[in-house]
Amino acid sequence: MTVSDEGTDPPNDRNPDAHSHSAHDASAENGVSDGKTDSPPEAGVTTLNVPGMDCPSCVGKIESSVETLDGIEQIDTQVTTGTLSVTHDPGQADSDAIRNRVERAGYDVEGADITTAEFSVPEMDCASCAGKVENALDRRTGITERETQPMTGTVRVSYDPTAIDEGGIVDAIESAGYSVNDWDESATDGADTEETDSIWTSPRAIKTWVSGVFVAVGLVFEFLVPGQNAAVASVLGAELTIADGAFLVAVAIAGQEIFRDGYYSTRNLNLDIDFLMSVAILGALVASFVFGEALYFEAATLAFLFSVSELLEAYSMDRARNSLRELMDLSPDEARVKRDGTESTVPVEDVAIGDVVVVRPGEKIPMDGEVVDGESAVNQAPITGESVPVDKTLGDDVYAGSINEEGYLEIEVTATAGDNTLSRIVEMVEDAQSNKTDREQFVERFSTYYTPVVVAFAVLTTVASPSVLGVTWPTAVVYGLTLLVLACPCAFVISTPVSVVSGITSAAKNGVLIKGGSHLEAMGGVDAIALDKTGTLTKGELTVTDVVPLNDNTEDDVLRCARGLESRSEHPIGEAIVERATERSVPDREVDEFESITGKGVRADLDGRTHYAGKPGFFEELGFDLTHVHAATDGGVVTQKTRQLCEKNRCLDLLDTVVPELQAEGKTVVLVGTEKELEGVIAVADEVRPEARATVERLHDLGVKHVVMLTGDNERTAGAIAQRVGVDDYRAELLPDEKVAAVEAVAEEYGDVAMIGDGVNDAPALATATVGVAMGAAGTDTALETADIALMGDDLSRLPYLYELSHDANGVIRQNIFASLGVKAALAVGVPFGLVPIWLAVLAGDAGMTTAVTGNAMRLSRIAPTELTDGIGGS
Repeated sequence: MTVSDEGTDPPNDRNPDAHSHSAHDASAENGVSDGKTDSPPEAGVTTLNVPGMDCPSCVGKIESSVETLDGIEQIDTQVTTGTLSVTHDPGQADSDAIRNRVERAGYDVEGADITTAEFSVPEMDCASCAGKVENALDRRTGITERETQPMTGTVRVSYDPTAIDEGGIVDAIESAGYSVNDWDESATDGADTEETDSIWTSPRAIKTWVSGVFVAVGLVFEFLVPGQNAAVASVLGAELTIADGAFLVAVAIAGQEIFRDGYYSTRNLNLDIDFLMSVAILGALVASFVFGEALYFEAATLAFLFSVSELLEAYSMDRARNSLRELMDLSPDEARVKRDGTESTVPVEDVAIGDVVVVRPGEKIPMDGEVVDGESAVNQAPITGESVPVDKTLGDDVYAGSINEEGYLEIEVTATAGDNTLSRIVEMVEDAQSNKTDREQFVERFSTYYTPVVVAFAVLTTVASPSVLGVTWPTAVVYGLTLLVLACPCAFVISTPVSVVSGITSAAKNGVLIKGGSHLEAMGGVDAIALDKTGTLTKGELTVTDVVPLNDNTEDDVLRCARGLESRSEHPIGEAIVERATERSVPDREVDEFESITGKGVRADLDGRTHYAGKPGFFEELGFDLTHVHAATDGGVVTQKTRQLCEKNRCLDLLDTVVPELQAEGKTVVLVGTEKELEGVIAVADEVRPEARATVERLHDLGVKHVVMLTGDNERTAGAIAQRVGVDDYRAELLPDEKVAAVEAVAEEYGDVAMIGDGVNDAPALATATVGVAMGAAGTDTALETADIALMGDDLSRLPYLYELSHDANGVIRQNIFASLGVKAALAVGVPFGLVPIWLAVLAGDAGMTTAVTGNAMRLSRIAPTELTDGIGGS
């Protein structure tokens, strides 16, 4: 059980577009993200009960009042529950100050701050179990909100500590018949959890098998050797044979857990399968003893087979939970920390930010951090889904749960155990269960009507069958008991959440974080996909691809001037030029009077002489004739490919040939020169991902109707990239708000649309799309929090996998819903006609369907990403 005095969900603000324009091509797509964000200071969360906050006007007044405090980061209001949750910097604003601001807005705050606690209830493994726990909690005062998650066996409760404490909550859960793991009043957080017994050797399982033996004995005497089935006793005037006695013993043994659970269902007013089965078994016994109908066999069959079905259901749920446990087990429990020159092994919870951990070959990396010594290949597949180990050296980031393949590493810790990338992934996967899909909400609404209707049908069938169908009363009672068995919608209710959890955990293992079942469902139904260019279809790393020297300059001469001009620029194009010059060991020049000319270029004095670098239009404004420029004579490779030569003067037409040809290849062109002479042309490009074209083709193959590229780059460059990657359409020279409009236009024409971007720069478009997908989100707080889905690795090929998984998950959910409902309906209709024996109702209608829908959901774990490459990489 874990407790916190604050909420657990981080702010979910989507930052505005961060692209910036500078001296170079103003229409080029800039602002390439490096995938890193500074970790924000740890925030506090204060939750208050404000019952008078019951309308939008109230919300506005309260928010305006609270916002006047310093350190307020986010305000979440829930009008329906009258609760206010404020994320704030504890150093600038505390709970008392926030309470005061609410009261100054004219609203009373009831009770103390709301506390949130999470309890482990492993036996709560079905919708019926969750219903009993919810009913028990709802009857306790001081509980403001509760959430049960049968798929993980956890209960999260928000409560007023002045009205109820953790002990009271545990008592409420236990009053529903379920034990809470690792909790007593003296226990400390993080106590070790004892291993639960195997399902098949648990006490209930042993009772079930013993009960089965007595059922078998009864069957032998009842049907195989009826001559030996002598009377042995008389109860209430009814004779009991050996077979009847064996059946009663079977009921007594297997029925213990059933009647216990039925008692708790009755106590908590929950019309679930435990209550219905208890009524059915007791009804068979009453009919046998009081009315002499001899339904001992039916009672024993119900008790034994239902116990078997419960074991099967527990086993199926355990399989589903294992997929999440595997995620949680990725990170080691201990770390080898180097402090004061000595190494010691400590629990990961005791490792602080700034500590240095030592990781040897073959070991798992215990914490998020930065390499400060050593180098190695690291297998990041558990986090990012990358199939090939990534080389890590000084200054590189590493993630908890990844595996050090071959070298020695010392890593400076950058995040605590509870806040590292893996922990956030696990937490988000767990929280994803509370984000219910439309189908799941429909199922829950439908199930509230299903059980009462079938119970009423059971009563009607029992009463009317003798007169309408001409059957005997014992047969009519059996019909009614059989329908009671079919009245519980367990398989129907679990059909969607088990599929969602299977799909989400399978995705997480393959480097795709889906932050809720609704997003999984929505992604599988999109008709169009919008792709950002920079950092998505391209690598987001600008490099120099071509250098065309002019007027007897050499390539090094051009790079030397360009390096001097760009050395003080922070623009990605300038950085790419400086990097190329450094690679070629081109020397620096003395730089004076540097000036950035917005939207055009830069100017600076190099060794006392004025030089310029910028767009072709900038040089036209300086008076250059770009239609007739003398080419260099050094025979550069690019010069041979692009220049058009006059017969005598060896000249280039930059405007009609060189610049258009370079731009047609998706490159940005920069001219370098003095006031009197052009010295050269430099082309810079963002390299297209090798898997980009294959990704688009695969999306089309999977059924996506329309793939469009959105970019802030110029029309010519955008068109070149679009043609190379094979998208259906592209929109160029878009500002952030224009990307939003483009997404809306695509949605209007094609239906639901998914937007794939970097999670920060494309936040407005991501928020507008039906589904927002962030690229390369591993270790990036903002990207994890902004998008609905995050591709943890920088791998575009995960996108077709995501679509295929989501599409198949929708299919599995539909199959589970219709199959579970259809089978139960068919069995229920067949009961009054004597076509469905009671054992078939138990095995097929309850255990069989629960096991079937779980097994069907587990198929999603078999879907794996396909490595895509088509060799179109390069500039």
